[in-house]
Amino acid sequence: MIEKNLLLFLAGLVWSIAGYNVLHIGCQAYSGNVSLTLITLSIVIFLIFRYMIFNKLVKKHTKRIIEYKNKKQWFWKFFDMKSFAIMTFMMVTGIVIRINNLFSDSVIAFFYTGLGFSLLLSGIKFFYNFVKLKLVEYI
Repeated sequence: MIEKNLLLFLAGLVWSIAGYNVLHIGCQAYSGNVSLTLITLSIVIFLIFRYMIFNKLVKKHTKRIIEYKNKKQWFWKFFDMKSFAIMTFMMVTGIVIRINNLFSDSVIAFFYTGLGFSLLLSGIKFFYNFVKLKLVEYI
């Protein structure tokens, strides 16, 4: 078991690593596929995931973690079961898409870049929430 506040750090670590990996795949797929249309689509995907999905999830998980009554929690409680299921679905779907070449590199480029950058920033937001909480405890 770990201090519940460390769950925010752990969430930041997991989301940031996932975001970096997805972003990296997207950037690699951009090689030879750079166009204004794809960059615009990356921005649209980023905005959709960032503001319609991940911002809400970061707030929800941060609130849930802070509201745990016990100061010590199991390390896997940085997510709830629904989020683990969504994460698993997204990973399996992404792997199946790439292994079976279901989408072109240009689709992988714009979608993974937008999604990955959004995930990465959400991970950074968890780190921010962790530091902010630590500063409040310190003061």
